[in-house]
Amino acid sequence: MSTTTTTTAYASPPPPPESRLPLGVAILAILIGIVGFLLLVAGLLGILDIALLGGYLVYGVGIAAALITFVLGLILLGVAGGLWNQRLWALALAILVLLILLGLNLYRIFFGHGASVLATAVELFLLIYLIAVSGHFD
Repeated sequence: MSTTTTTTAYASPPPPPESRLPLGVAILAILIGIVGFLLLVAGLLGILDIALLGGYLVYGVGIAAALITFVLGLILLGVAGGLWNQRLWALALAILVLLILLGLNLYRIFFGHGASVLATAVELFLLIYLIAVSGHFD
């Protein structure tokens, strides 16, 4: 009595294409992370009312501004991490913020409120760059 066993070889699926982090996105993520960290620390110092700030942030608008600064720092740190990990939501948020800033600066330029043409050009460049590398995000 003989038994034969048949083995079927299945080809393993090909590995997913490696999505490399574009250098410009890496630089943006690092810079946004630095700004986020600084805002986080500034907000925390304002909330704690450390003596280095003079102790004047006790009531009213000062504490509200410190809380907003702290939350913005957290958000920016999250966006920096999302850009570094090539998350689509971080790309969308970065593009949305750039569109808002670009619109505000164009309004200031055309209606004489003294906006920086250089800042507007940088925002436009970043917007075009992020759209160009959007294929790297998932």
